[in-house]
Amino acid sequence: MRKNLLLYLFIFSLLFTIFIYVNDKKILDSRDADIQDLKGEVERLEFENDSLAELNENTGYFSLMDNEDAMSFFENRGIEAVNVSEAIENELMSQNKVDADNSYVPFAGMEGDMRINKIKILNHKWVIADFTDGKYWGEVFFTYEIDENGELALNAEKSFLYPAN
Repeated sequence: MRKNLLLYLFIFSLLFTIFIYVNDKKILDSRDADIQDLKGEVERLEFENDSLAELNENTGYFSLMDNEDAMSFFENRGIEAVNVSEAIENELMSQNKVDADNSYVPFAGMEGDMRINKIKILNHKWVIADFTDGKYWGEVFFTYEIDENGELALNAEKSFLYPAN
C-alpha cells in the first residue's frame, strides 16, 4: 500500500510539474509576444516622432520667432519680436466682433460674420491669416510696419475666398 501511495504521489507530482511547466511556458510566450508587439510599436512611434520633428523643422522655417534675421531687424530697432507678435495677433483678433465682420477681412460674411481664426507671422514684414463665416473661408496676406512710435500698420495685400462645396 505504501508503495502504491508513493507511486501515486510521484505521478501526481510529475503531472503537477508538467502542468506548472506548460502554464508558465504559455505565460512566458504571451509576455514575449507582448514585448515584441510593444517593441514594434516603439519603433513605429520613434519613426513617427522623427518624421514629425522633421516636418516641424520645415514648418518653422517661415516663422517670426524662428527667423534670426527678422528678430534681429526688430532688436536693432529696440523692439522685442515677442511684443510685435502679440501686437499683431491682438490687433487682428480684436476686430472679431460679436455682430460685425472683422474689418481686416476684405470679404463680407454671407452665412454669418467673417472672423479671423488663425494667424501666422511669417517674418518682419508679412502675416497670413485664415478667416471664415462658418461656411465660406479664405486667407488674407498682410504686410505690416511698425513706426518709430511703435504704432502698428497692417495692410491687406492679397486675399482669396475658397469656393463653397
